[in-house]
Amino acid sequence: MYVDVYVYAYVYGNELERIEWTFTGNGNDCEREEGKVSEHIFKTIELTGSSEQGVQHAIENAIERATKSVRHMRWFEVTEVRGHIEESRIRHWQVTLKIGFALED
Repeated sequence: MYVDVYVYAYVYGNELERIEWTFTGNGNDCEREEGKVSEHIFKTIELTGSSEQGVQHAIENAIERATKSVRHMRWFEVTEVRGHIEESRIRHWQVTLKIGFALED
């Protein structure tokens, strides 16, 4: 068995460090090889995307709009999902995201 695990951890204030672990073995006997990958500093922003079509489309709308002014986006995290109900039907989705982007050198 071979599993890669990536952990993002805040260290020294606002710096975000990615640490990589590789596990090899049969699940009961695993060895861990630890290695630090490239050091990036990330900034996060919070956006809310909306759509009448669904959650995925709301996420895509938010990311697509952010690409017009934000470079080097690397990840996102959904922090909230909500919707608008009209006449007993879901009419509108809103999804709040945290988006992480790497700061330029």
